[in-house]
Amino acid sequence: MSLDACYFADLYKNDDDPWAFRTRWYERRKRELLLASLPRQHYARIFEPACANGELSAALGERCAELWCQDLDPTAVTLARKRLLKVAHARVDQGRLPGDWPSGRFDLIVLSEIGYYLDPTQWLQVIEQSLASLGDDGGVLACHWLHPIDGCPQTGRQVHTLLARHLPLYPVFRHEEADFLLEYWTCQPNVIDLSETCA
Repeated sequence: MSLDACYFADLYKNDDDPWAFRTRWYERRKRELLLASLPRQHYARIFEPACANGELSAALGERCAELWCQDLDPTAVTLARKRLLKVAHARVDQGRLPGDWPSGRFDLIVLSEIGYYLDPTQWLQVIEQSLASLGDDGGVLACHWLHPIDGCPQTGRQVHTLLARHLPLYPVFRHEEADFLLEYWTCQPNVIDLSETCA
């Protein structure tokens, strides 16, 4: 990760919810849009790096058989573990991307609010790692704030431009608002089987 770990330690120093994930309507609405946009009701194995205090993680836990979360900051890891105590199939590890990528294959990788903390070279590594660890019908979901963030080497739009350019996957949807961009790509073409509804 390009930004020093002290950046995140300072954020959590006096606040266990520095981005107001639990209290801001903007964050709640964005989280609900993200969840509603997932094309599958259930995933076998999800990886969510940069899980922060675990608010999105708790909701993802309801949509999968196994959830693997990760964050750079030890306070965030502690908070996420506490938030996920009742989610027996979830684990939260401390790790720094792109170096600490977990083993195994995933059928959903959630890259939410993380890309701009990495420089373009590191972000390309994350893209490569995502591709290497996706299952045959896996998907990548990305969601990022579009306004500049002081000290970050990339903007959200630059992050998504690199994803679109270097993910050799099928785009499923793209939702853009003034503040954020939400996109999903999959390994398989998005084909809806209407045979069950046709008489």
